[in-house]
Amino acid sequence: MQTNLRFHAGQIVTHRRFSYRGVIYLCDEQFESTDEWYEQMAISRPPKDRPWYGVLVDNSLHTTYVAERNLSLSEDKSQVNHPDLGFYFDQFDGLEYRVRVMN
Repeated sequence: MQTNLRFHAGQIVTHRRFSYRGVIYLCDEQFESTDEWYEQMAISRPPKDRPWYGVLVDNSLHTTYVAERNLSLSEDKSQVNHPDLGFYFDQFDGLEYRVRVMN
């Protein structure tokens, strides 16, 4: 299946503008939140018709929803510290996380 996604769940990324790092847990081929959220949170007005990602923010309780253009692969491949890691992932291979298979 062909997709336009540059990243996949389990990859460690850095936000280009705000410099936080985290791990991708959700991949949307286009913006899937509300217009109200977009108007309030997406200050730089990234395109809605391009991929967006859910990110578990390292050393935080927060998650973020980020346009692809604002992300890059993190040079820091150390493990991410987030309380929800175990819900989405079951293993870290030294570079990225393996998505937990839900039965």
